Amino acid sequence: MIPVLLADDETLVRAALATMLDLEDDIEVVAHVDSGAELTRLWQRRIDGGEPPAVALVDLQMPGRDGIETATDLLEIDRDAAILVVTSHGRPGYLKRALEAGVRGFLPKTTPATTLADAIRTAHDGGRYVDPQLAAEAISAGDSLLTPREADVLEYALDGAGIEQIARRAHLSPGTTRNYLSSAMAKLGASNRYEAALKARNLGWV
Repeated sequence: MIPVLLADDETLVRAALATMLDLEDDIEVVAHVDSGAELTRLWQRRIDGGEPPAVALVDLQMPGRDGIETATDLLEIDRDAAILVVTSHGRPGYLKRALEAGVRGFLPKTTPATTLADAIRTAHDGGRYVDPQLAAEAISAGDSLLTPREADVLEYALDGAGIEQIARRAHLSPGTTRNYLSSAMAKLGASNRYEAALKARNLGWV
């Protein structure tokens, strides 16, 4: 059996993923938690206890340590950690950042269950799996000038949301949100956040 540890702050999504993966004959979700910090503690406990190698399935967007930061924490504990990041924010910048951090897979949450299970098997065997469409978009988009957080707030600004709403969506304070928006607007030469968001979308950065 391939042990899987799952972290996602959305309870229904986390429970659904765990139930779905447990239907596979060779995969067992041994724990599912709501934060990267808790996943890191569990991973350390497994290492200290000499338990078999597991696969970490981590949501990208979580309060506190996000999925890529959590992956970095896990790899500091265990340089051979097999980590897959799943996300509803499949932007090229996040993919590049995740691969640079050392994750073994990057998939959208729309991935079919069979594909996710195969990606877990691939990661457990030491291989990598990257969603083909995300990989193609990353190549065509080129290097983004935006930091991941700047891209986050711009994406949330696309529908005309106000500062407070963007801040809630991005799990940031309003002040920090304003700073990220101002920085992104300056990089894109935009006069307002909506214009900046449209420019970033056209460039494939959000």
